[in-house]
Amino acid sequence: MSNTEHFIPGKDAPLETSISRLQGLLAARGFAVEERSWLNPVADCWSVHLYDRDCPMLFSNGKGGSRLAALASALGEFIERLSCNHYWTHYHLGEALAKHAFSVSPTERWFPIDGDEWPEGLLSAELRAFYNPDDSIPASTLVEQNTGNAERGICALPLVRQRDGETVWFPVNVIGNLYLSNGLAAGNTAPEARAQSLSEILERYVKFRVLREGLCLPQIPPEVIARTPRIAAGIAELRAAGFGIRVSDASLGGQFPVLVVTLLNPRDHGCYASFGAHPCFEVALERALTELLQGRALDALDGFPAPGFDLEEVADPQNLEIHFVDSSGVISWNFFGEDPDFEFCDWNHSGSTREEFAWLVRCIEEAGHDIYIADFEHLGAYACRILVPGMSEVYPVEELEWENSSRGNAIRPALARLPELGEEECAALLDTLDELEFADERLVSEVIGLAPDADSPWASLRIGELKTLLALRQGDNEAAADGSAWVAQFGQIAEARSCVYRALEALLRLPEAGRFDVTIAVLYGFEALAKARALIAGEDPFFGLGALGPNFEASAKHQALLAEYRKLWQI
Repeated sequence: MSNTEHFIPGKDAPLETSISRLQGLLAARGFAVEERSWLNPVADCWSVHLYDRDCPMLFSNGKGGSRLAALASALGEFIERLSCNHYWTHYHLGEALAKHAFSVSPTERWFPIDGDEWPEGLLSAELRAFYNPDDSIPASTLVEQNTGNAERGICALPLVRQRDGETVWFPVNVIGNLYLSNGLAAGNTAPEARAQSLSEILERYVKFRVLREGLCLPQIPPEVIARTPRIAAGIAELRAAGFGIRVSDASLGGQFPVLVVTLLNPRDHGCYASFGAHPCFEVALERALTELLQGRALDALDGFPAPGFDLEEVADPQNLEIHFVDSSGVISWNFFGEDPDFEFCDWNHSGSTREEFAWLVRCIEEAGHDIYIADFEHLGAYACRILVPGMSEVYPVEELEWENSSRGNAIRPALARLPELGEEECAALLDTLDELEFADERLVSEVIGLAPDADSPWASLRIGELKTLLALRQGDNEAAADGSAWVAQFGQIAEARSCVYRALEALLRLPEAGRFDVTIAVLYGFEALAKARALIAGEDPFFGLGALGPNFEASAKHQALLAEYRKLWQI
């Protein structure tokens, strides 16, 4: 073996081989991936950010105990997210791709909709009961927002249940709404990637449970940490820099292979907990530490919230989502007690990647959960998506009914041609918005799956502003005035645009508004006054919101995203 090759635990090939292979596969498909934001805040703790030069919305982050390990990690994440379509989960692919031979994957299957009942063959009886316990979610809700193609039906992907090899068809809608990137992995071999995926699922499951229940974990004795000198040195550097560091066993009594490193910042009294999981104790501890510092220099560790007293706030799904994204949510004071809820367990389950994967499968199945796996090898590298219902959801199952992304399908066609809508169509759109009960602060672009150009009014348009413009179009001046006040007060739009709404509210509320033109102009500007009058007169009824087109052709950013999708699938 060449002395230039570097192997690390949990990987089935040297880092140099993995990096060269993955870079070659990306280049062969035309992806121009560049590196930036290299960080090495403490010894043996590296991170890097990768992005696609043609579409920076495609990016990944890598971390590891060396520069090579961090780069391999970032490339692996980029490959896994390409392979599993994760980069496009929340975006509409347009009418053209909605009618393509396949829209999400060549392995997809479409289930026609006939009434409210979920089609036969979709999921299993057990899973239907899990996702739709009250039988209150109609089949139309499962039309994903990638295509919004209700006429074609429900798009589903095949996943294999590990305990018996049975293929189960999962709606793309369910995957995208509940699981996000949890359970995605790529690797040199299938066992390596699958072990990585299951480790991350357990990491997040334990993290959510610890946070939700306000558990107190046992700290790891110093002599145990000392067995891994590189990691111990990094922890010592953080302490020398003035941070409080707690290293805890999150195995919940030896049940799960999870550890946590917690940083306490005496400068601003914030705290931040980073979990890591892997059957090998050393790998789990390194992942917890490198995750703590991923993308962060030592002088960028301020700004995390202080411990929280309200366990309901900590357990709130929105707080847990923040922890899933970057672990910067609120942590309960209970977590920092001196009387742990579990005894420390000095565990280690390392072996070959095949043995580690088998151990993880047993661990999860013994906890009462089934494992479902989809394999993806169309890029030339192995990647997988693993679902563990009841364990790997990022969002509560209830959100399938109340916060399903498919709700945007009902308003997208009208919004794609917004300036062309007649009065009856505007009235119908406003009624639909009211029926769907979107929060006023929701970004319209997120609801309809649009990647808006930064300089477009579509980038800041929120449901409340859209309803205001529609009310004005309907001649409902009272609702338009109330909406204008909300838009200006909520902010989140350019000051010049905000001034127009303030002027608009004044014109709509004041009797004989023309008598106040001079004051309105002094307060908000002559240009704002002129634009507000143009809105009332119907000369620019949608305030610069141009037609998007059936494939969102008006957005260069969205077109770049679709171009990368076509590049991925070579269509």
